[in-house]
Amino acid sequence: MTEITDTEKLPEAVERFVLHWGDLGGTWGVNRTVAQIHALLYLTTRPLNAEDIQDQLGVARSNVSNSLKELLTLKLVRRFPIAGDRRDHFVAETDVWQVARHIAAARKAREIDPALATLTDCLAIAAGDHQVTDEQIKRLRDMHEFTATMDRWYTKMSSLPSTTLSRLVSMGDAVVKVLNLGRKAE
Repeated sequence: MTEITDTEKLPEAVERFVLHWGDLGGTWGVNRTVAQIHALLYLTTRPLNAEDIQDQLGVARSNVSNSLKELLTLKLVRRFPIAGDRRDHFVAETDVWQVARHIAAARKAREIDPALATLTDCLAIAAGDHQVTDEQIKRLRDMHEFTATMDRWYTKMSSLPSTTLSRLVSMGDAVVKVLNLGRKAE
């Protein structure tokens, strides 16, 4: 497990966030160090170079380098040039809606797109296979339609400006309340 070093001790709240974000990384398909570096850069108010990150998190330089490459690919961090310093420095995206968009895009590419392709293939194969029951085909169609609906929803939501998306998400509570969707069945 990556641990915060004593070299430049982080404030307790920052350290706890970095460690927790690292734990959450696994649920998003990234390793702990990638998520911890993202969290550190997100909360740090100045650009950090790889050595700074290595010192603060106590991880190997190669791990920092590989993690930064992944974060750059995910568009969660970017290089930040500093005059007179030849080293690369990095800053994180700080707009939480953009962070959510980038994480959602990566998960869609890794999970939804392959699932939709596989379900499409399964339906095509099932159509010519007499051993596949009507119920199995129905279930495949249901799962395909659900996945395709989530794919369309993602595409629509990802194109909205952050302010609109924020308002839309905030409206969810009001919609549930108005429609009384949260009540328990009697």
